[in-house]
Amino acid sequence: MSIVLATASHHHHPPNRSLLPSQLRPSCSARDRLTLWKPINERVLRDSEGNELALPKELGDRIEKVLAAAFAESTLETYAAGLLAFHVFCDSRGVEESQRAPCSVDLLQSWIATMAGNYAGTSIKNYLHGVRAWHIMHGIEWNIDKPTLDTIIRGAERLQPDRLKRKKRQPFTIEYITKILDDFDPQNQLDAACGGCLTTSFYCAARVGELTVPTLKDFTPDRFVTPSQIRTATDRNGFQTTVIHVPRTKSSPVEGEDLYFSQQLGQADPDWWLRNHLEINKPESTEHLFAYGQTIGRHENIFPDGRRALTKSAFIQRIYKAARNKNLPLLQGHGIRIGATLEYLLRGVPFDAVRVIGRWQSDAFLLYLRKHAEIMAPYLQPELHQAFIQYTMPPVRCKCPPTYWGSAVAGCVAHSFLLGIAADRVLRRILSWDPRAYCPPTQSHHSTDVK
Repeated sequence: MSIVLATASHHHHPPNRSLLPSQLRPSCSARDRLTLWKPINERVLRDSEGNELALPKELGDRIEKVLAAAFAESTLETYAAGLLAFHVFCDSRGVEESQRAPCSVDLLQSWIATMAGNYAGTSIKNYLHGVRAWHIMHGIEWNIDKPTLDTIIRGAERLQPDRLKRKKRQPFTIEYITKILDDFDPQNQLDAACGGCLTTSFYCAARVGELTVPTLKDFTPDRFVTPSQIRTATDRNGFQTTVIHVPRTKSSPVEGEDLYFSQQLGQADPDWWLRNHLEINKPESTEHLFAYGQTIGRHENIFPDGRRALTKSAFIQRIYKAARNKNLPLLQGHGIRIGATLEYLLRGVPFDAVRVIGRWQSDAFLLYLRKHAEIMAPYLQPELHQAFIQYTMPPVRCKCPPTYWGSAVAGCVAHSFLLGIAADRVLRRILSWDPRAYCPPTQSHHSTDVK
């Protein structure tokens, strides 16, 4: 039995078909669609036995707003595209409003079957989750069991056309960033802001959207980072770390999260570029951290309002321009976060520490290990990379006195994951050196056991 699939389409809904007018689906922004588009059956508040509760209707509306707040705006917009596609499909097939919510297994599978082979697997998965979220938000029972859901999604992913498969995102490297920065003029206000944003994003393993704004009108001090949210932390040994608090992030929309970096060697030093940006652009405490005002000449400003927050599009466009000028490949913005992860792992930073730096709440970042063989090389050749593994997996627990520490986190110079690797590679090879011999004889209580 052969399956004939329709030609591929990049539209959010089938071409030449539009949404039929309905009072249930008013015109609104994508981010409001899941709440303002109503199913024909309104939410009914019930007790545990299914009896209707004597509660005011306004509580149902309040519940919808609270549930909507659980999703990031970007997620709401993605799910909204799926909800639109679902209703366009139902309109085109004459599906009654009462049959759309709750959605049956057969209706859902029929809809997905029309998209399979036309859309990317991830798009179909997001669309499906959008319809599910719409049900949850309006108190409509979702009767699709997980095994059925997983099976049809897996089938749609396998039928995905090769041309729609996402190419592997290439990582930014320090060498790549250095060449990009070479095209920047540190005295130019836009370049100063972009240089600070690029290096800070990289060494903080941050998402680009955490240090930029989607559009100029989106900036508010309570949602995006400002100069007032920068501080310096100093440990007992005098080592300094720059900490930047982001008020809202994708994984922590209420309390926000801290990004942090330390001074680095070379032209891509985030400390130098951030200080240069603050000196050149002088953003106010309530402005966007990377606010700037590009000038022509010395005093003339090309922006009517004088200053603007650094948008993601302006940042990426400047990176692309520099890449073209330097004959470099154009890398996606997410490659900055991927590159930072790979850089720290290649330096020998323990997996757990990298997870903390990138603020992953799960082991999702381990996906990078499966995609970049250079990270796994030391573990595939343990006899050749014994020193590397010693400092990464598991991390060393050193009991040397503070006098010999290279940092409060890493331990003594001989056992730190950075200096220890360098010393181990050189001295062990040349002098058959044992790192424990570095410490004085009176301190013979070292332990490299995992605690």
